[in-house]
Amino acid sequence: MYRTAWTTALIGAAGLSTPAVAALPEPVKAMIDAAIASGNKQDVLAIVKIAKTTNPDDVAEIDSMLADYNHNQAKLAEAALREKQEAGFFENWKGQGELGGFRSTGNTTNLGLSGGIKLVKDAVKWRLNFQARADYERNKGKTTRDQLSATIEPNYKFDQKLYAYGLAQFERDRLQGFSARYTISGGLGYELVKTSDLRLAIKAGPAFRVTNFASGKSESSLAALAGLDFDWKIADNLKFSQDAGGTWASDAQGYTSAVAIIDSDNATFQATSALDAKLIGSLSARFSYTIEHETNPPVGRFKTDTLSRASLVYDF
Repeated sequence: MYRTAWTTALIGAAGLSTPAVAALPEPVKAMIDAAIASGNKQDVLAIVKIAKTTNPDDVAEIDSMLADYNHNQAKLAEAALREKQEAGFFENWKGQGELGGFRSTGNTTNLGLSGGIKLVKDAVKWRLNFQARADYERNKGKTTRDQLSATIEPNYKFDQKLYAYGLAQFERDRLQGFSARYTISGGLGYELVKTSDLRLAIKAGPAFRVTNFASGKSESSLAALAGLDFDWKIADNLKFSQDAGGTWASDAQGYTSAVAIIDSDNATFQATSALDAKLIGSLSARFSYTIEHETNPPVGRFKTDTLSRASLVYDF
């Protein structure tokens, strides 16, 4: 009887002498929950690091919250992968539609209308990109710009960064002196940086180009293609992008003499800088500036054209 009483007393004393485990302060917990809700992994890791530093007695609870977050993210990634694997060709496409106006300098200095569309399908091992753009303007009853381009580019992913690309492109720009230009290319690409807010990718490979000039002359060229894509999400509602590319081509008939090789060498450069500002929902405003340069355009044509565009973009 006495032993039972002493045992009970000791247990009670031990319970009184053992310090209670402090719960994670509600403001800290709310801060971690808010970071998790944002969906940004970098924010979650940064907040967790600060929370551990300022609350060393609650590291175990913080680690438990982080473990739950990582488990849920893994389940979401697994579900997304399964969805990609099971999706048909016409499923899981994303895209943008763009409509606006532009101001050009170079072969013409006028205002005009601009429109474009971009479609992307991202599968497990494959990615397919399609984009098309048209610029049109008239001045004093005459068409002063009638530019059209369309590009389709399939990618095969070797891993998370390295990929092979194929490219087929059609262009028409009578102001630059050609009624049609066809380019096919294939090579390798590499994503140097890829995070939730930043992407930098490069690609390069051989190409073959056929140009039908407005004069009726046709020319085929062996070429080399290089490209760069840069996207930066500055804030939740602001994004900057930079796309640049060049095609260095040599006339296939240029073997006739050294002079012919020099005269027939041609390089095409194009660079577009754009700033997107989200307006409401899927609608954004885009301001972009494009430089197009031909090192050896037809006689009477300027080498450089620029276009300043202001447009509305709808994501779907």
